[in-house]
Amino acid sequence: MSKVVIGRQFCGPPNSGNGGYVCGVLARDIEGPVTAVLRAPIPLDAPLSLTRLDGAVVLTGAEDRLIGQGAASAGAELPDPPPPPSLEAAQAAGRRYLGLATPLHPICFTCGAERDDGDGLRVFAGHLAGRPKGVVAAVWTPHAAFADPQGLIPSEIVWAALDCPGYFAWVEQEGRHGALLGTMTGEVIRRPKAGEDCIVLAWTLARDGRKETAGVALYSASGELMARAHQVWIVMGPRPPQPAEAAAAV
Repeated sequence: MSKVVIGRQFCGPPNSGNGGYVCGVLARDIEGPVTAVLRAPIPLDAPLSLTRLDGAVVLTGAEDRLIGQGAASAGAELPDPPPPPSLEAAQAAGRRYLGLATPLHPICFTCGAERDDGDGLRVFAGHLAGRPKGVVAAVWTPHAAFADPQGLIPSEIVWAALDCPGYFAWVEQEGRHGALLGTMTGEVIRRPKAGEDCIVLAWTLARDGRKETAGVALYSASGELMARAHQVWIVMGPRPPQPAEAAAAV
């Protein structure tokens, strides 16, 4: 067992940990693809326990309350990413990020527009021109503040960068807000270097009741696949009747 604290810097909602970052914490010591499941809001600035149990990594809080767990995955859920856009097209998409005009999640570690560079990731994913609704992209240039001694970005930060674009893919497609990350299956193929321009691409996959799935990929500026993920988002609050399943072609 080891102790971990999710600092307030790594918030998603104001009083809970960023889902992608916490999934990355659960995955960082497991080789290959990992499926991480979040079971409860993640307390900030509080001692939590990480325990290896039957091959899984389990995160618990006060009174052994289960918060999340991660385990090796065969990777069957991982999407086959579509071709990446150019760096210029991803930059243009980022200028269409909805959070720039409306403060949707202004202090989120991943997508918060009020976070300074080097404090938050500032991954601003907006609609990608020429692609269907529900396909978003952004440029992410990892800040040196997040780098390890070798100048590489830790895997949990990469997982965090993949988090919110999947959410905004569904926001762009449906025009509604309010969902929480429930499950994320991901793999980091190559960690980016600090200062390296990367392209984040996200697209909607399917909807089943209150569950909405998305694919996310991280590319180098030259189109090398660096990481990818499959996400399950849980829609919060009432919603109008919807088809059982919807897919966006990419």
